[in-house]
Amino acid sequence: MLAETADGLYCDAGGFHVDPWGAVPRALITHAHGDHARASSAAYLCATPTVPLLRRRFGSDVIVDGLDYGATMRIGDTRVSFHPAGHVLGSAQIRIEGADGVWVIAGDYKRAADPTCEAFEPVRCDTFITESTFGLPIYRWDATARVIDDIHAWWQDNAQRGQASIVFCYTIGKAQRLLAELTRVTDRTVIVHGMLTPMIDIYRDAGVTMLPTETLVERPRGRSLAGELVLAPPSARGTPWMRRLGDFSDALASGLMRVRGVRRQRAYDRGFVLSDHADWPALLETVKDTGASRVLTTHGHAEPLARYLRERGLDASTIRTAWEGERGMDDSE
Repeated sequence: MLAETADGLYCDAGGFHVDPWGAVPRALITHAHGDHARASSAAYLCATPTVPLLRRRFGSDVIVDGLDYGATMRIGDTRVSFHPAGHVLGSAQIRIEGADGVWVIAGDYKRAADPTCEAFEPVRCDTFITESTFGLPIYRWDATARVIDDIHAWWQDNAQRGQASIVFCYTIGKAQRLLAELTRVTDRTVIVHGMLTPMIDIYRDAGVTMLPTETLVERPRGRSLAGELVLAPPSARGTPWMRRLGDFSDALASGLMRVRGVRRQRAYDRGFVLSDHADWPALLETVKDTGASRVLTTHGHAEPLARYLRERGLDASTIRTAWEGERGMDDSE
């Protein structure tokens, strides 16, 4: 039903692409991250909560239509619906039903609870296209509460040393998740880079409860940032913006931090293993939950995951996409 083309995955029966990387007449979008939602297509269809995120990214004059989770739309010779993926606000798995059976394109997803988005919903299908960003057995996530407690303790330790604490994180999803999860342990205002503010505002408009925030522009110049927590996108690292932070300790919040060598290579003071992607056990659990007889793996560690599934009797292979997931660390995410 879906085939690889120069512009991405194409459904001939419906006449649409899914998360295309080229400009196409009609694009169905799993979520608003930059490796899945690219500008210049003529029209977009996504889950309803994703609409304001795409309009913010692409401009208000772009045609972006939303479909509520679970609602069905006939497109060509297919029936299409969006189902929660648990990745970020509005993220969705796309279910496509047609003559070739039921296909589900998961996009990016996670199984861990997240107060900023709808929980992942397993969808039964014949063919399942799954991400494999962290498709190796070494990737296993700790409980989110434990990670948040570690971040809070690190922040307090830095404050005692007169340092600011800066955590680098994605513009869509990770920043908002941190601000929401931290409400369990504090009510303090967090300093955020101006690039984060528009998407934080969209999350607030969607009803997500987060810590209060302010930007450096809103603070009087010369006021010390010692003891403050600061969130910023990775692209801000090493820029003149950081000179205002004074003495600071920095960290990256990412599943990539599970591998110690990555943190050393990127020279962060700390690494917090917090990912908006499924870890190895969750990938296997999800494949099982779909009941799919055929699995296509993409981006990240696609071949190791496909090989593991083949060894256990499934029809599994890889499929090429331009999606990068957390491994790409794209600030547009």
